[in-house]
Amino acid sequence: MKPPAVSFVLVDGRRERHPVALGDTVLDCALDNGVAGLVGQCGGACNCSTCHCYVDSPWLERLPPMIDDERALLEYAWHRRHNSRLACQISMTPALDGIVVRMPERQT
Repeated sequence: MKPPAVSFVLVDGRRERHPVALGDTVLDCALDNGVAGLVGQCGGACNCSTCHCYVDSPWLERLPPMIDDERALLEYAWHRRHNSRLACQISMTPALDGIVVRMPERQT
């Protein structure tokens, strides 16, 4: 069985698709593959907002609700939208195979 994958849409519109192990986060996938646009300054500890991304539908609706820390940190994210999430808080499951995340123009 093939591992699930994440599709990243970069600021310039290019797309990258990378496999990710179940249980790893979207941030883990981005850092492991050198995806431009996700920094993860805190190492994925949900202590910053430098892995802010936009999650496309229908994937957004499949994610668990935000924890309070994520919600609070997104208050500091550049150009927050209704579909803003922190990539460190999106753990891969079979239901998320093919998830599409878009990079903001910059991180805070």
